[in-house]
Amino acid sequence: MTKLYAILAAAVAAAALGTTWAMTRDAGGTSCSASAIAGGAGQIGGPFTLVDEDGKTVTDKDVIDQPSLVYFGYTFCPDVCPLDNARNAEAIELLESRGTIVKPVFISIDPERDTPEVVKEFTDVLHPRMLGLTGTPEQVAAASKAYRTYYKKQEPASADDKYYLVDHSTFTYLVLPEKGFVEFFKRDTTPEQMAETIQCYVDEQ
Repeated sequence: MTKLYAILAAAVAAAALGTTWAMTRDAGGTSCSASAIAGGAGQIGGPFTLVDEDGKTVTDKDVIDQPSLVYFGYTFCPDVCPLDNARNAEAIELLESRGTIVKPVFISIDPERDTPEVVKEFTDVLHPRMLGLTGTPEQVAAASKAYRTYYKKQEPASADDKYYLVDHSTFTYLVLPEKGFVEFFKRDTTPEQMAETIQCYVDEQ
């Protein structure tokens, strides 16, 4: 736990670094949209099978059983992931104060180190309802591909060196049970802006 608290503290002062990538969605969609990028929303999201923080194998149907915020990252991330997920947790709390329940979901892209136990410790610090997911390298790769995310492990200094970084995209996805992916949020989106947009989508259901 001490390591995780130290990471969260460091995140406040850390520079917000992230790998950007191109993504597309339906420009003619809902008035709730916070993004105006042409494309097809159906290209993002889809089925996956992963392992939850209690060691249980789950599918996307099990996970996306209510409006959900989905983020791909890793627990050893020195700054970006704790900061982004703390922001997501704050948006979740703002929504909960209005009576709107949204599930925060964290999917690890570092299955080598992120066991269910490690992921659970990480998510428990950030939010009591945050669900952590990991899996085999193949399962994680399939989930990442479905959501069009990017990640790449940096080569460690030596074969037995566990202190390596993972480059990855940093968007947060709003996914609804019946509709699938409907919106994404960039790193500079505030908790208040996220809450307003999410509330709009929930109200439209």
